[in-house]
Amino acid sequence: MILKKTYLALALFLMVFNICHSQEDIIITAQDSTALKPNEFNVLSPAKAAFYSAILPGLGQAFNKKYWKIPLVYGALGTGIYYYTINNKDYNRARDAYKLRLNGKPNEFDGLNGNILLTDEALIRAQKSYKKERDLSLLVTVGLYVIQILEASTNAHLLQHNVDDNLTFSPKLLKNDITNKTIVGASFNINF
Repeated sequence: MILKKTYLALALFLMVFNICHSQEDIIITAQDSTALKPNEFNVLSPAKAAFYSAILPGLGQAFNKKYWKIPLVYGALGTGIYYYTINNKDYNRARDAYKLRLNGKPNEFDGLNGNILLTDEALIRAQKSYKKERDLSLLVTVGLYVIQILEASTNAHLLQHNVDDNLTFSPKLLKNDITNKTIVGASFNINF
């Protein structure tokens, strides 16, 4: 138990020492021509992209200049709206037919004039099924709407990061000369 506490105290001391040691100030003089300027970025860019996407779906993707994503956004939202509309129409048909049957009036599912014959229980099951599918379609559509807002905001945030070849991670296929088999490897390169 004492040994565990000693290791824990030592680890805590080393972490604190490392944090304090790494807080050195770097002074860059005006004469130093090798000093790198910090990347300029707009702090409000992710918020603007999210706001634009909330106002009009796909507008945040256009703000980020990712125009190829706009058809995907409208395709996803359009599909959700399409299934919501179809299920809502079928739910209303089953509900109206059931109401007419309760009032003793003919409906499209009464079996007369070549119509399909459905029982009262079948109409109730159809209503429940179509209502469940309609609600699920609405939930998926709202979820896709929120996801496209989050995607625009995240993309705007990630566009501000410096991505160059000074720091790379790349997979490599190496051939083993002894066994003549391919080995999968990865390399992590830091260039200064």
